[in-house]
Amino acid sequence: MRASQSFLPLLKETPAEAELVSHQLLLRGGFIRRLASGLYTWLPLGLRVLRRVEQVVREEMDRSGAQEILMTVVQPAELWQESGRWDLYGPELLRLKDRHQRDFCLGPTHEEVISDLARREIRSYRQLPVNLYQIQTKFRDEIRPRFGLMRAREFIMKDAYSFHMDQASLEEGYRAMYEAYGRVFQRLGLDYRAVEADSGAIGGKRSHEFHVLADSGEDTIAFCRHCDYAANVELAESAQKEAASGSPAADAPTPVLVDTPGIRTVAAQAEHLGIEPSRIVKTILVLADERPLLLLLRGDDELNLVKTQRHLGCTHLRLATTEEAEEHTGAPVGFIGPRDLPPDLPVLADLRLRAVQDFSSGANRRDMHWLHLHWGRDLPWPERWADLRAVQAGDPCPRCASGHLEICRGIEVGHVFQLGTRYSEKLGVRVLDEGGREQTVLMGCYGIGVSRIVAATVEQSHDERGIVWPEALAPFQVGIVAINARKSPAVLAAAVELHDRLEAAGISTLLDDRDERPGVQFATLDLIGLPHRVVVSEKLLAQGMLEYRARRDTDHQLLAPEELWQRLQGAS
Repeated sequence: MRASQSFLPLLKETPAEAELVSHQLLLRGGFIRRLASGLYTWLPLGLRVLRRVEQVVREEMDRSGAQEILMTVVQPAELWQESGRWDLYGPELLRLKDRHQRDFCLGPTHEEVISDLARREIRSYRQLPVNLYQIQTKFRDEIRPRFGLMRAREFIMKDAYSFHMDQASLEEGYRAMYEAYGRVFQRLGLDYRAVEADSGAIGGKRSHEFHVLADSGEDTIAFCRHCDYAANVELAESAQKEAASGSPAADAPTPVLVDTPGIRTVAAQAEHLGIEPSRIVKTILVLADERPLLLLLRGDDELNLVKTQRHLGCTHLRLATTEEAEEHTGAPVGFIGPRDLPPDLPVLADLRLRAVQDFSSGANRRDMHWLHLHWGRDLPWPERWADLRAVQAGDPCPRCASGHLEICRGIEVGHVFQLGTRYSEKLGVRVLDEGGREQTVLMGCYGIGVSRIVAATVEQSHDERGIVWPEALAPFQVGIVAINARKSPAVLAAAVELHDRLEAAGISTLLDDRDERPGVQFATLDLIGLPHRVVVSEKLLAQGMLEYRARRDTDHQLLAPEELWQRLQGAS
């Protein structure tokens, strides 16, 4: 393709609304344009990248045995009412009415639609297992669309849904999708991690997220370099190596009530009492399905609400308000503690507290804290224990003996779920088993954010000059700069000949034959991030040479045409 004949609207200045690097560079490089809040038009360069992602995803889905279909964006309300999500999904579900005043929505996901298809068309166990996927537009009415493609309202997604007769079959299908996703991200040249994750609003008992590692990621993940353990910090665990403390020594100091006026935080309490935060028992009141529960943690630990909610098995978990905390404990926030609590208030303690003795806590009265408390002497050991804390960098790995956890940021680009019967039960997806009895099928659900991968790649792969596309994602593999092509027929002819030869070999090539200064041409190719750059000029032709530079390099090389050809033959 010749740049002089292409629609390539570059921007010299970064738009004010673009915060993330990916948003800035995709706008400046002429890949996308904003239409309205969270809505973007894909321009020719951007669409070429998007189609490359789709191609790899489609090839790996087909290789895994999944079959492609295409479902509608507009979905009838009745299906969402059957699943119970019409009201539960919230304002992100864009609802609308047709001319007959019937309720519909724009699909943010397709569990209901695929379940309706399955219950109509799948009748027998002989038709299972089956995995159906689509690559299609989704719409989620984000309250605050931001970061360009990273959190847009309209986006492209690959979603697949599998149906199974039993758990063993579901496990096999889940593993096939997990491995297919790994192949997708490897082929795209991304540095990623697959992590154990919470299923969130989609539901299900088991799920994994796939994260592209980038400092700008909205998610935090914990992983071990010594084994394959990785998890979203919402679920991440660490090895619990602290042994439970025994009885206090005979000469252990007795409890002391200390005046602590206005001391409400762990940091202020530790400084005032002259102790380490690890010797403070932090006491937090939460409402689990609106029932009060007191949580106990070490002062240097933070509560992980997602892990706690999963342990409790409750539908909703939230921190109590200041008023609720005082109503249920009789003490203001900052002065609540595990001693002398109301007898009907249940307590759940974090496992790390088993090794803590001689500690401080709130005294359940305003402006007072205890010092030198001991479990088993001054107050009973908690009856219920669980892993409630958020992991920290350096924690021992829960899976291997020698590793320690590292914490990094990630951008979620894929998620696989074992849904079980959450949707098939409610929507009546049943088949006849070998004995002729009706049985509810099990389901799996598997999503990849196709358009989000484009933005995530830029976040992970860029420099001060612009985007650095991996080979598999670049809109063109080679960019040819024809210097003064309008004034030099020889340069233009040599550049066109090289362009045509590369294209004939299946190597996509952009020929910059515009009437621009060389510096502008070089900056353009750096900005749009093509993996290989070739320069053709009268001076180089006189030497029988061409100039080559890989996008990731800083220095260029002079190569004879055949040497260059050998260098580029691997690009495709």
